[in-house]
Amino acid sequence: MKNIVIFASGSGSNAEKIIEHFSGSTEVKITHIFCNNPEAGVFQRAERLHIPCSLFTREAYKNGTVLRKIQSLHTDWVILAGFLWLIPSEFVQAYPQKIINLHPALLPKFGGKGMYGHFVHEAVVAAGEQESGITIHYVTEHYDEGAIIFQSSFPVLPSDTPEDVAKKGQVLEHRDFPKVIESLVLPATT
Repeated sequence: MKNIVIFASGSGSNAEKIIEHFSGSTEVKITHIFCNNPEAGVFQRAERLHIPCSLFTREAYKNGTVLRKIQSLHTDWVILAGFLWLIPSEFVQAYPQKIINLHPALLPKFGGKGMYGHFVHEAVVAAGEQESGITIHYVTEHYDEGAIIFQSSFPVLPSDTPEDVAKKGQVLEHRDFPKVIESLVLPATT
Protein backbone atom coordinates (compact mmCIF):
# COMPACT_ATOMS: atom_id res chain seq x y z
CA MET A 1 0.00 0.00 0.00
CA LYS A 2 1.31 3.45 -0.99
CA ASN A 3 0.35 6.22 1.42
CA ILE A 4 -0.22 9.73 0.07
CA VAL A 5 -0.71 12.98 1.94
CA ILE A 6 -2.08 16.07 0.24
CA PHE A 7 -1.17 19.67 1.04
CA ALA A 8 -3.74 22.31 0.10
CA SER A 9 -4.37 25.99 0.78
CA GLY A 10 -7.70 26.63 -0.94
CA SER A 11 -11.01 25.13 -1.98
CA GLY A 12 -9.64 21.63 -2.38
CA SER A 13 -11.22 20.73 -5.72
CA ASN A 14 -8.05 18.99 -6.91
CA ALA A 15 -7.67 17.22 -3.57
CA GLU A 16 -11.24 15.96 -3.95
CA LYS A 17 -10.56 14.64 -7.48
CA ILE A 18 -7.44 12.83 -6.25
CA ILE A 19 -9.32 11.29 -3.31
CA GLU A 20 -12.17 10.19 -5.58
CA HIS A 21 -9.71 8.72 -8.09
CA PHE A 22 -8.13 6.46 -5.46
CA SER A 23 -11.26 5.80 -3.39
CA GLY A 24 -11.59 2.17 -4.45
CA SER A 25 -7.89 1.42 -4.67
CA THR A 26 -6.31 -1.46 -2.78
CA GLU A 27 -2.84 -0.10 -3.62
CA VAL A 28 -3.06 3.62 -2.77
CA LYS A 29 -4.45 5.33 0.31
CA ILE A 30 -4.91 9.06 0.87
CA THR A 31 -4.11 9.17 4.57
CA HIS A 32 -4.30 12.87 5.42
CA ILE A 33 -4.71 16.43 4.15
CA PHE A 34 -2.61 19.23 5.59
CA CYS A 35 -3.73 22.85 5.23
CA ASN A 36 -2.17 26.17 6.20
CA ASN A 37 -5.33 28.27 5.73
CA PRO A 38 -8.06 28.15 8.40
CA GLU A 39 -10.58 29.56 5.89
CA ALA A 40 -9.90 26.96 3.19
CA GLY A 41 -12.78 25.03 1.66
CA VAL A 42 -10.69 21.87 1.68
CA PHE A 43 -11.76 21.26 5.31
CA GLN A 44 -15.40 20.79 4.29
CA ARG A 45 -14.42 18.53 1.39
CA ALA A 46 -12.18 16.43 3.64
CA GLU A 47 -14.96 16.01 6.20
CA ARG A 48 -17.43 14.96 3.53
CA LEU A 49 -14.90 12.49 2.08
CA HIS A 50 -13.88 11.15 5.53
CA ILE A 51 -10.21 12.12 5.18
CA PRO A 52 -8.45 13.60 8.24
CA CYS A 53 -7.45 17.22 7.64
CA SER A 54 -5.08 19.18 9.87
CA LEU A 55 -4.49 22.91 10.08
CA PHE A 56 -0.89 23.88 10.76
CA THR A 57 0.98 27.08 11.53
CA ARG A 58 4.03 28.50 9.78
CA GLU A 59 6.03 27.75 12.94
CA ALA A 60 5.02 24.06 12.95
CA TYR A 61 5.87 23.91 9.25
CA LYS A 62 9.32 25.42 9.70
CA ASN A 63 10.34 23.69 12.94
CA GLY A 64 9.79 20.16 11.62
CA THR A 65 6.55 19.34 13.45
CA VAL A 66 4.60 18.91 10.21
CA LEU A 67 7.38 16.83 8.62
CA ARG A 68 7.48 14.51 11.64
CA LYS A 69 3.69 14.11 11.43
CA ILE A 70 3.76 13.13 7.74
CA GLN A 71 6.60 10.71 8.45
CA SER A 72 4.61 9.17 11.33
CA LEU A 73 1.85 8.40 8.80
CA HIS A 74 4.30 6.21 6.82
CA THR A 75 3.92 8.59 3.89
CA ASP A 76 5.33 7.52 0.53
CA TRP A 77 4.27 10.55 -1.56
CA VAL A 78 3.39 14.18 -0.86
CA ILE A 79 1.04 15.87 -3.33
CA LEU A 80 0.69 19.65 -3.46
CA ALA A 81 -2.80 20.49 -4.68
CA GLY A 82 -3.07 24.26 -4.56
CA PHE A 83 -0.57 24.64 -1.73
CA LEU A 84 1.06 28.06 -1.73
CA TRP A 85 4.03 27.91 0.66
CA LEU A 86 7.57 27.10 -0.40
CA ILE A 87 8.59 23.57 0.60
CA PRO A 88 11.47 23.52 3.12
CA SER A 89 14.65 21.70 2.12
CA GLU A 90 14.09 19.20 4.96
CA PHE A 91 10.91 18.01 3.21
CA VAL A 92 12.67 17.72 -0.15
CA GLN A 93 15.52 15.75 1.42
CA ALA A 94 13.12 13.45 3.29
CA TYR A 95 11.04 12.81 0.14
CA PRO A 96 13.38 13.14 -2.86
CA GLN A 97 11.43 12.94 -6.14
CA LYS A 98 8.35 12.06 -4.07
CA ILE A 99 6.79 15.54 -3.78
CA ILE A 100 4.64 16.55 -6.74
CA ASN A 101 3.09 19.92 -7.54
CA LEU A 102 0.50 21.12 -10.02
CA HIS A 103 1.14 24.55 -11.56
CA PRO A 104 -1.63 26.31 -13.53
CA ALA A 105 0.52 27.32 -16.52
CA LEU A 106 3.03 25.87 -18.95
CA LEU A 107 6.30 26.16 -17.07
CA PRO A 108 8.85 27.64 -17.35
CA LYS A 109 6.50 30.48 -18.30
CA PHE A 110 4.54 32.20 -15.53
CA GLY A 111 6.22 30.41 -12.62
CA GLY A 112 8.04 31.49 -9.49
CA LYS A 113 7.22 33.28 -6.26
CA GLY A 114 3.82 34.96 -6.30
CA MET A 115 2.71 33.17 -9.47
CA TYR A 116 -0.33 31.16 -8.45
CA GLY A 117 -4.03 31.07 -9.18
CA HIS A 118 -5.51 34.22 -10.66
CA PHE A 119 -2.08 35.92 -10.82
CA VAL A 120 -0.99 33.31 -13.34
CA HIS A 121 -4.15 33.58 -15.43
CA GLU A 122 -4.01 37.39 -15.44
CA ALA A 123 -0.37 37.25 -16.61
CA VAL A 124 -1.22 34.78 -19.38
CA VAL A 125 -3.99 37.07 -20.71
CA ALA A 126 -1.88 40.23 -20.30
CA ALA A 127 0.96 38.63 -22.27
CA GLY A 128 -1.37 37.79 -25.15
CA GLU A 129 -0.50 34.10 -24.98
CA GLN A 130 -2.23 31.89 -27.52
CA GLU A 131 -1.84 28.82 -25.33
CA SER A 132 -1.77 27.95 -21.65
CA GLY A 133 -2.20 24.79 -19.66
CA ILE A 134 -0.97 22.91 -16.63
CA THR A 135 2.38 21.56 -15.52
CA ILE A 136 2.88 18.71 -13.08
CA HIS A 137 6.43 18.73 -11.72
CA TYR A 138 8.70 17.48 -8.97
CA VAL A 139 9.21 19.90 -6.09
CA THR A 140 12.55 21.40 -5.12
CA GLU A 141 13.46 24.09 -2.60
CA HIS A 142 12.66 26.71 -5.27
CA TYR A 143 9.24 27.66 -6.61
CA ASP A 144 8.34 25.85 -9.85
CA GLU A 145 11.89 24.80 -10.73
CA GLY A 146 11.62 21.02 -10.34
CA ALA A 147 11.78 18.67 -13.31
CA ILE A 148 8.63 18.63 -15.42
CA ILE A 149 6.71 15.35 -15.36
CA PHE A 150 3.70 16.21 -17.52
CA GLN A 151 2.10 19.12 -19.35
CA SER A 152 -1.20 19.55 -21.15
CA SER A 153 -2.44 22.65 -22.90
CA PHE A 154 -5.45 24.48 -24.28
CA PRO A 155 -5.86 27.42 -26.67
CA VAL A 156 -6.27 30.91 -25.23
CA LEU A 157 -8.64 32.97 -27.37
CA PRO A 158 -8.22 36.74 -27.77
CA SER A 159 -11.60 37.17 -26.05
CA ASP A 160 -10.68 35.00 -23.04
CA THR A 161 -10.65 36.60 -19.60
CA PRO A 162 -8.44 35.33 -16.76
CA GLU A 163 -11.56 33.55 -15.44
CA ASP A 164 -11.99 31.78 -18.79
CA VAL A 165 -8.37 30.67 -18.68
CA ALA A 166 -8.82 29.42 -15.11
CA LYS A 167 -11.89 27.37 -16.06
CA LYS A 168 -10.12 25.77 -19.03
CA GLY A 169 -7.14 24.96 -16.85
CA GLN A 170 -9.25 23.43 -14.11
CA VAL A 171 -10.75 20.97 -16.59
CA LEU A 172 -7.22 19.70 -17.36
CA GLU A 173 -6.23 19.70 -13.68
CA HIS A 174 -9.18 17.52 -12.68
CA ARG A 175 -8.70 15.21 -15.67
CA ASP A 176 -4.93 14.80 -15.66
CA PHE A 177 -3.56 15.27 -12.14
CA PRO A 178 -5.01 12.08 -10.57
CA LYS A 179 -3.90 9.96 -13.56
CA VAL A 180 -0.36 11.34 -13.51
CA ILE A 181 -0.12 10.72 -9.76
CA GLU A 182 -1.25 7.13 -10.31
CA SER A 183 1.37 6.62 -13.03
CA LEU A 184 4.10 7.79 -10.63
CA VAL A 185 2.90 6.02 -7.50
CA LEU A 186 2.05 2.77 -9.29
CA PRO A 187 4.40 2.58 -12.27
CA ALA A 188 3.49 -0.07 -14.81
CA THR A 189 5.58 -3.17 -14.49
CA THR A 190 7.01 -4.67 -17.64
